[in-house]
Amino acid sequence: MPCGEALRLFADGIAGGDLVFDRLSYVYVIGACARSRTALWEGKEVHCRVLKIGLGYDVVVGTTCIHFYGSHGDCGSARKMFDEMGDRRTSATWNAMISGYCSQKKGIEYFAHAALKLFCGMLRCGNNGVNPNDTTMVSVLSACARIGDLVTGSCVHGRIEKIVYVPHDIYIGTCLVDMYSKCGCLKSALVVFNRMKMKNILTWTSMISGLALHGQGKSVLNILEAMQVTNIRPNAVTFTSLLFACGHAGLVNEGLVLFYSMGSRFGVTPNIQHYGCIVDLLGRAGRLQEAYNFVIEMPLQPDKILWRSLLAACKIHGNSTMGEKVGKHLLQLQEESGTVDTVSRCEDFIALSNVYASTGRWKDLEMVREKMKDKCIQAEPGYSSVQLV
Repeated sequence: MPCGEALRLFADGIAGGDLVFDRLSYVYVIGACARSRTALWEGKEVHCRVLKIGLGYDVVVGTTCIHFYGSHGDCGSARKMFDEMGDRRTSATWNAMISGYCSQKKGIEYFAHAALKLFCGMLRCGNNGVNPNDTTMVSVLSACARIGDLVTGSCVHGRIEKIVYVPHDIYIGTCLVDMYSKCGCLKSALVVFNRMKMKNILTWTSMISGLALHGQGKSVLNILEAMQVTNIRPNAVTFTSLLFACGHAGLVNEGLVLFYSMGSRFGVTPNIQHYGCIVDLLGRAGRLQEAYNFVIEMPLQPDKILWRSLLAACKIHGNSTMGEKVGKHLLQLQEESGTVDTVSRCEDFIALSNVYASTGRWKDLEMVREKMKDKCIQAEPGYSSVQLV
């Protein structure tokens, strides 16, 4: 049931005064709010009512509230509830908090480490009847993949082998393939992939993405052929990885053939990411004019990321004339957008000045820097992180 309809029925029942909702009713309503991106305030109101009528002690309701807050990015409120539940926590409660950390779009490293730390706490509570299950392992492997923590991921894999027969578990196997690929251990990813008795589109896409990430273009095409034998058709996400792999392996003709056969052969309509992959493919190959014409003639409105990809290719190949044209067009898009994004504008100015620098056009570079000063645009400082083992 959609969140809006669930909340309307819930509100009508309360307003009528002739209905008494039980714990399951609150679980359904809070769960509906968790699935809606715009129902944070409404969910908080329902939570307040839960506390008012004395259902705050209920484990199922509390676990659902933790899931709700985690889904809306309010990990502070979720953790507060989690800590207050104390010994009443079940495996589902721990899973809700761990998956809430792993689902965050901002502060990825911080929340991934928090999820792994919480997982260690869950293991220490094993004597109280709380044990990790397959849901827990999927979330923990996701956290390891996010921060490239191969050591912890391998340890988790070892524990999984003791309790789950990986070749017969599609979801665990797919998560292991994704984790090993993103942690730079492609050999282990292939071992897990080849051991799996059953594979779905996510499994194949994860393996293709891993090979693409490591520049294994020929292997990606071989995997695609093997995938077609199983009658599993690639989707839009799969094609993004396929085209990415062709671009990074220099397989220009193969990438173009794949792109132009997406609709006719596989029934997939190209989106902006696919067009961006082709621009990157042509740009890396030095076919800048062809890439520029491709952008101009594409049926979709090119976005800033696509133009930036072409601008970077102009810098690599030292084509300041094309780079100037693309750079000015990109800056014009920034002005026309009507939004003030200082970071993005800084990146575009810096990219254009780098194109001038690569060909020794120092006066033009100085002119760009002066414009940055006039518009009070400053370069953002960079940073890096080091994992201590």
